Amino acid sequence: MVKHGCVTPSSNGRLDLGDSIGRQARTAPRNGPCTIHGLANAGATLHDTMDGNALPPVGATQTVRTADGRSLAYVEVGDPHGPLVLHNHGGPSSRLEARLFARSASKNRLRFICVDRPGIGQSSPQKARSYSGWADDLVTIADALGHREFGVTGWSEGGPWALAAAAFVDPARLRHVTSIAGGSYGAFGDNWAADQLSKADALGGDLALRFPAGFRLMYAALGITAKRFPRTYFKQVLKAVNDYDRDVLVQPGVEDDFCAASAECFARGSDGLIRDGELLYRRWAFDVTTIERRVHMWQGLDDRLVPDSINKTVANRMPGAVWHAVEGAGHFVAIGSGDDVLGIAAEDLRA
Repeated sequence: MVKHGCVTPSSNGRLDLGDSIGRQARTAPRNGPCTIHGLANAGATLHDTMDGNALPPVGATQTVRTADGRSLAYVEVGDPHGPLVLHNHGGPSSRLEARLFARSASKNRLRFICVDRPGIGQSSPQKARSYSGWADDLVTIADALGHREFGVTGWSEGGPWALAAAAFVDPARLRHVTSIAGGSYGAFGDNWAADQLSKADALGGDLALRFPAGFRLMYAALGITAKRFPRTYFKQVLKAVNDYDRDVLVQPGVEDDFCAASAECFARGSDGLIRDGELLYRRWAFDVTTIERRVHMWQGLDDRLVPDSINKTVANRMPGAVWHAVEGAGHFVAIGSGDDVLGIAAEDLRA
């Protein structure tokens, strides 16, 4: 049975962002060759090289080296001494999405880290992408950062990757899971929610499954717009969302951070996002109906990008789901309700 919660905006109907801006056997920290390095890159305002046990400064891009030699790049915000939350960014987006959660992470005293998935931003490509493989990577990152216990969040295209962690990572280590307006398009079959999507997103799913060349062309064009014409890209987003989302997006600094995160997605081209999208739309390699551990599902009820009916169906069929509906909110509920989202994460991780 799905548990329910409901959040509403302030009494004037507008947002106040002054305060709110191995598969089954993953049981123990690994002792394998995982290392952390500093990385100077576009978008990072601070630069650092790890020295002994020194913590990286907030905002710097760092990398973790996996056992198979890949590099995973991340940005950290919040409290470096707090419980660890690994955030799965949306798409097109990147590790720089962490900036959008900086104030909420700091308010809740969380060590909040957003990681580029393989082939996106500054993370190395990976030939064989899979949901279970990413769950392995999340455990690798937690190990490298010295945390046995941690939580995960995922927004939009990052939501399925958070749900994959719930399916594959031992609950003794993974103490909290949140999916926010997740792109749950492959949860019950190939592009199962096509009739609930916008025409553009439904077309994207159809191309991903039946005409890969067209899918690559579509994402390449998106990358050109995000990187070379950020203002045009941002205006397109503003037109696609509701008033709640526009209130979030026009807050000081949000446009710059959002556009930077989107453009950085294509730092290595569009292949990383394409691989993400293909996995997103195809039937997932895990079954949400078998996830009994608690998973928080946040959803704006006026989301123009991922309709609430999609994730409501997932929540209804996932035994451990806790449904958090936000009246009037759109897709950017992740930022608008960031204090509440991360507040629950902090409670779980400090319990």
